[in-house]
Amino acid sequence: MAHRKKLRRMWTVTTAIVAAGVVPPAASATIASPCAPDGTYGPPLPSQSVAAQLIRGGFNFLEGPTWDQRTGTLLLSNMQNPTGPQGVQPSAIFRYTPPATFETFIADSGSNGLAITADGTRVLAATHDNRTVSSYNLADRSRTTVAANYLGHAFNSPNDLTTGRDGTTYFSDPNYQRGNRADEQGGRTSVFRVRDGVVGLVDDTLPQPNGVVLSPDGKTLYVGATGANAIMKYTVFPDGTTGNRTTFANMRTPDGATIDCAGNVYWASFDEGLVRVFSPSGVQLGTISAGRNITNAAFGGPDGRTLYLTSGVSGAFGLYQVRLNVPGNPY
Repeated sequence: MAHRKKLRRMWTVTTAIVAAGVVPPAASATIASPCAPDGTYGPPLPSQSVAAQLIRGGFNFLEGPTWDQRTGTLLLSNMQNPTGPQGVQPSAIFRYTPPATFETFIADSGSNGLAITADGTRVLAATHDNRTVSSYNLADRSRTTVAANYLGHAFNSPNDLTTGRDGTTYFSDPNYQRGNRADEQGGRTSVFRVRDGVVGLVDDTLPQPNGVVLSPDGKTLYVGATGANAIMKYTVFPDGTTGNRTTFANMRTPDGATIDCAGNVYWASFDEGLVRVFSPSGVQLGTISAGRNITNAAFGGPDGRTLYLTSGVSGAFGLYQVRLNVPGNPY
């Protein structure tokens, strides 16, 4: 997004490279999912129109919330205004411990979107500071590179990401935080995946791809194209590649997103200041409001039924919450 956050191939291309310095996903035990096997869920919203409550305001620009199940805390990025000749936005990862404690977890993280890995030991970050996808060890906060470039060309400014239980990570690469740095993507804004250290192209035809989220079973990938006012849907194959792109829903300025255990999709509309909730078939079920300019959403809390939202205007952002009926999928 230029000053607002997020201010050719249609199908997956299997050409890929191993980027220098890439770290493959850890093969550790996965953390428990709040989604019950073969669970049956009712309506996700208490009513068709729901309002979230402010937890705390006064932040510059919040993004990328993700719930750390092992510590019972929420991580989120706080981005600052562009600085220096390259116009890069500094960023830090904050940690929120309910009900009211906020602290800087990683200073100068350079991050936007975040996602906890399936083993619960690391937080993946779309890092626009050096135009990569990074991994931060939650124990010692050390940083490693997960995706450095594509075919030797720097990404624009990785923005948001989602990761599956098999370690495959999908991320969007609009140019919102590229600043004054050179365009090495030939004018394209794309969606990529990285698996076992290999970077592959998902789609380079979307104007300003933004939020990305996987279905609970990992078989469907959703991507919001802010520049097209649309959410796209892809089939995910067992090897992590994708295909069969269709339009899932149309909405204004789709930003970040999350999903619940029933497969209902929650997509933030930046311009509308709403989260629009869709069934797995694309039928709109209702809306959640939280002030102006909602950027992202994530489920958390002990039972996974608290939806956290980041929303506000530059210099006056807040973290919001609302209790819902269906727990969220953690990735």
